[in-house]
Amino acid sequence: MPPIIASDITIEPARAQDLDRILLIARESFATPWTRKMFEAELTGNPFAHLVAAHSRRQGQGDEARQGTDLMGYLSFWLVFEELRLMDLAVDPAVRRRGLAWTLVSYALRFAQDRGAVRAVLEVRASNQPARALYERFAFRSLALRENYYSHPTEDAILMELALPAHS
Repeated sequence: MPPIIASDITIEPARAQDLDRILLIARESFATPWTRKMFEAELTGNPFAHLVAAHSRRQGQGDEARQGTDLMGYLSFWLVFEELRLMDLAVDPAVRRRGLAWTLVSYALRFAQDRGAVRAVLEVRASNQPARALYERFAFRSLALRENYYSHPTEDAILMELALPAHS
């Protein structure tokens, strides 16, 4: 998966050395964040999984530039045949509301369309209005309610779906 560069952001596959920062962002973002083992499985144990990291770009080229970047967010998604599943998305609280989540989701949607996906799905906490608004901007629609899906605190999930147009 080649990196996508949007202004001063580079989105590329996460690496093992990114996990400490990803875990920190997850802990700052969720009441029940994914564990290191879960993220490691996304990197190495699941053939459908893709874990991407958004880094701020700094001047320089190649590995030199990569070493001078800050990981600001991540997205885990699965591409299972013709379906994209958005699994886990978080952005560093210090840089939220600047379009980074939009850029990460856009990346996954393009990636999936390029590989023939026709549908995207996700679950989101019913109370997570910022995330729901983000997905609605992409035209995801509510499909079903999954009662008591989340724990700590117990909460319903909204299953959302988006039909992906054929990518030319």
